[in-house]
Amino acid sequence: MAERAARLRGILLMIAAVGVFGVMDALMKFLVAHYPPMQIACLRGASSLPFVFATCALTGRLADLRPRRLQLHAIRAVVSIAMLWLFVFALSRMSLANTYAITLSAPLLVVPCAVLLLGERADRHVWAAILVGLCGVLVALNPSMSGFAAVAGLAALGAALCWAVVVVMVRLLSTTETTASMVFWFLLLLSAGAGALAAPGWVGILRADLPWIALLGFAGWTAQHLVTEAFRLAPAATVAPFEYLSIAWGACIDWIVWSAVPGARVLAGAGIVVGAGLYLVHRERMRT
Repeated sequence: MAERAARLRGILLMIAAVGVFGVMDALMKFLVAHYPPMQIACLRGASSLPFVFATCALTGRLADLRPRRLQLHAIRAVVSIAMLWLFVFALSRMSLANTYAITLSAPLLVVPCAVLLLGERADRHVWAAILVGLCGVLVALNPSMSGFAAVAGLAALGAALCWAVVVVMVRLLSTTETTASMVFWFLLLLSAGAGALAAPGWVGILRADLPWIALLGFAGWTAQHLVTEAFRLAPAATVAPFEYLSIAWGACIDWIVWSAVPGARVLAGAGIVVGAGLYLVHRERMRT
């Protein structure tokens, strides 16, 4: 009963995290019109750090920030920098919903990453669902596209793969690290690494953008805490598929903010990916 309650709480936290991530991604899409992708990645981490530190200081839990496996934190940060750069690059050239349609493959990619890195096992039904889901990505990606759109689609797919690796690493870290430690060191190392890479082409920050950057930090802190806690409470295969709600959030934000509506091909591809992911949820329930 306790395990079931933990899984349910993990699912609810993931649903909340997806909504907050939608707001954060919309802010990054807005800011990338003025700043390079790697600088956005740095700002994403740096603007969230004060919220994490202040929360721990005010609650007397600064000791929770102490890392026990700093090497794994560093590896996770490197993969996360690549993920954010690819994702922001895709956002700069595609709509939010179109980018989400491709990055929805991330929950499917968690399975092979978990098999390789954690030694988990997957049956032929799971592998078949993954292949079908990737076919859905190809439908949304539209291989006949040319120019920046095709490159952006591949960048979104690369971001999805990096995200899957990060998810597996969170499961590894959660055995010894606190949620506060994982969030803090992720943001600190992300800011430092992305900042160093962005330094040569750094663009001066406009005063008018400071409130948006602060909101980006708050949304990023909130979403990161929610998703880290979700993966701590429940297996990756249980909570990751609920990321599919992001396509609905992305479509709504695109429509409200940018008056953009995803095309039929993108929706069809997203539908295939979501169907494959829901099948994985069904298999997980049968197994447990």
